[in-house]
Amino acid sequence: MEKLKGRTSRIAGLAVSVAKPSPTAGFSPSVQCPNDGFGVYSNSYGPEFAHCREIQWNPLGDGLAYEDFSFPIFLLEDENETKVIKQCYHDHNLSPNGSVPTFPLCAMQLFSHMHAVISTVTCMRRSSIQSTFSINPEIVCDPLSDYNVWSLLKPINISGALEPDDRVVVAATRLDSRSFFWNVAPGAESAVASFVTQLAAAEALQKAPDVATLPRNVMFVFFQGETFDYIGSSRMVYDMEKGKFPVQLENIDSFVELGQVALRNSLELWMHTDPMSQKNESVQNQVEALLSTLERSGAGVPAVELRRLNQSQPLPPSSLQRFLRARNISGVVLADHSTVFHNRYYQSIYDTAESINVSYPELQSPEEDLNFVTDTAKALADVATVVGRALYQLAGGTNFSDTIQADPGTVTRLLYGFLVRANNSWFQSILRQDLRSYLGDGPLQHYIAVSSPTNTTYVVQYALANLTGQVVDLTREQCQDPTRLARALSPAFELRQWGSTEYSTWTESRWKDIRARIFLIASRELEFITLMVGFGILVFSLVVTYCINAKADVLFIAPREPGAVSY
Repeated sequence: MEKLKGRTSRIAGLAVSVAKPSPTAGFSPSVQCPNDGFGVYSNSYGPEFAHCREIQWNPLGDGLAYEDFSFPIFLLEDENETKVIKQCYHDHNLSPNGSVPTFPLCAMQLFSHMHAVISTVTCMRRSSIQSTFSINPEIVCDPLSDYNVWSLLKPINISGALEPDDRVVVAATRLDSRSFFWNVAPGAESAVASFVTQLAAAEALQKAPDVATLPRNVMFVFFQGETFDYIGSSRMVYDMEKGKFPVQLENIDSFVELGQVALRNSLELWMHTDPMSQKNESVQNQVEALLSTLERSGAGVPAVELRRLNQSQPLPPSSLQRFLRARNISGVVLADHSTVFHNRYYQSIYDTAESINVSYPELQSPEEDLNFVTDTAKALADVATVVGRALYQLAGGTNFSDTIQADPGTVTRLLYGFLVRANNSWFQSILRQDLRSYLGDGPLQHYIAVSSPTNTTYVVQYALANLTGQVVDLTREQCQDPTRLARALSPAFELRQWGSTEYSTWTESRWKDIRARIFLIASRELEFITLMVGFGILVFSLVVTYCINAKADVLFIAPREPGAVSY
């Protein structure tokens, strides 16, 4: 791609087809240090860890998605269309024995006109001027935005807030992913496996008999836009600091985050902590207690072995980093990797169900696939069990920890719905009727986008409500949904700091129709002959028109009326 980029004068566009099977060596168009500069480490705080100096978390990242290409690049997902294009090329553009191909030749035209230019600062300024002075403003770009999904184990009133001495255990994960192409973000390992695990943990914890009397509350959070420099978590921290969120930073007792968890080697699940905040003795003691609780919770699940890391190792890219920028809290990130990512397709089109070994027997119906418990579902359910038991103990529970057990059936239905076929009977049953049309026959895509809430956000919101809700005898007006949405828009746009280095400033250009067409083009000789024939016809028609116009009084004499004859 770099070689092609250097030959822009000869390249008008690229059409890319999906390689099958996925490249065995891996492929990641992301960077080697994801979200660099927007986490907790900087040249002034933990400089030895800043810019991934110690660990390049995504060693396969080539940064392709962050390059600027002056020509459009299209992904061909439809195999039938791809076959038509390839067949056209083979029929008309390839000649036997390497000879020069003969005309007509097959050609392809790509239409992808983008309105935005240069940078976020420029396009937002232009949009702002248009909105201020124009009756019909032409907006050229929009900030990436959506909603975080969150819920408290013990719900509070919709307009209420926690008291300063109330303590909350935060269970967090991310909802979004990306790839090189717009709205193609399967995110199986980078996002789906973790938020599916957290949903299963929430369901298991909710079933504990004494959740209503636990000393501390538990908040489940699903952050949107984390792929793009922590949009969701930075906004929630900002709202907490400004008193615009029911939970404040001071309420947070501990923070448990699920990173990438689907590709465990053997049985190991690694516990990542922050070495900088632990220089505070109080925080270090709290982190030690947190890790001990996780280890006790994992002791009863033989399929999961929790492992500690060297205290001098930094945190991987995670939402916890944004909270640590604001306040020292005890937190841990659970992941399947001790150092570099196990995910060979991080933020790429190949981070699919197959990449985390989700497969189904042949000749099964969609309904049978939906309920078929895969090995990956069993493994993630074990992780969810550990997380559920740990959250129970962190919230102060002591009596029913061993009874908390995640349901592999729930996990397998969620994996099938998010990674294989969204339009299934279970998703249909939990969504409102007006939202069911969003479910397609393929997997959901987990790109944050600019029109929100996205399909993933809606489905996770309703899945969380379904898995943690209780059957009550109330009217629709009396019933309150404990699962809520919180805006995931970077504070930079609210503050109009479009060039901010503190907050994410990602925007998406507006565009006209994106489309392509294929057709046959003639040789230059035939084109020249066609031009000359057309020019000759034009000249001939002009001469004929002139002659007719000059003799119009003869050629177009009006006939005399019969009664106008004179003698």
